[in-house]
Amino acid sequence: MSATALIANIQGYSIHDGPGIRTVVFLKGCPLRCRWCANPENLQDKVRTGFLANLCQHCGRCAKVCPRGAILPDPDKRIDRSRCDECCDCVEACFYGALVRYGEPKTAEETFDKVRRDKMFYDTSGGGVTVSGGEPLTHADFVAELFALCRGDGINTCVETCGCVPRSAFEKVLPLTDTFYFDLKLMDSEKHREYTGHGNEEILENARFLAGSGASLLFRQPLIPGVNSPEENVQATAEFIRSLGRPELQLQLIPYHRMGTSKYAALDIPYTLEDMKPMTGEEAEAVRALYESCGVTCTISK
Repeated sequence: MSATALIANIQGYSIHDGPGIRTVVFLKGCPLRCRWCANPENLQDKVRTGFLANLCQHCGRCAKVCPRGAILPDPDKRIDRSRCDECCDCVEACFYGALVRYGEPKTAEETFDKVRRDKMFYDTSGGGVTVSGGEPLTHADFVAELFALCRGDGINTCVETCGCVPRSAFEKVLPLTDTFYFDLKLMDSEKHREYTGHGNEEILENARFLAGSGASLLFRQPLIPGVNSPEENVQATAEFIRSLGRPELQLQLIPYHRMGTSKYAALDIPYTLEDMKPMTGEEAEAVRALYESCGVTCTISK
């Protein structure tokens, strides 16, 4: 029987989530609660209903079909979350895309059937399939089965991970994964807990395990102004990467952005970094140069 997981989205033609042109499978569920998360719809491993106020035409169809009376007349906050059971009848009734369903159960075989349709683009660009999230390795059985199917068809595989899962999850997918993109958010564990809800001890141990296994590994860091951009964290991160004994390991910076904030509004989730502004290009470049001066090859994601 094929493993099943809740899939939030399958996004084709990506060029930022691994080498070449890729299809990214976004799985739901994550152990962290990063305050800057750009995919809040994927934090919980359950179906969520979102409301996009700018698309609503106030036709009233959603209220008529809701079995729990969870649709409000408020033009901005349409869903009474205390009543909503995420049945998504309202999503089916909405003609305008103002109500959206985040999460569809799919088997690994169903997912493979969809991603393999882009194989011609993978073959010509050196691309493949990437699993992301949320944290995809909370569904390690699903990922392992999907990647086994990909490998059987000659499709490159990549995992984007926060690292906050049991080592057994990495051991399960390691033989089937061509590349790991591994986040190093903060080196001070208490500060890591403050901003993500979890300490970093397990994350660093998993990074050591992957590096020691010889896996193809790219470290990434969401670059959050004033949080992990100060020199102290840069030096500690660089020291950790150097300690792994693989001089070829690199770090890619992902400058903070606000592109996910509309999803917080759609889900009625407060966005706690409302006053934070993205770094300028010059500020991000200064952090990159500091990493280079600390002996770590560093790039900035475009």
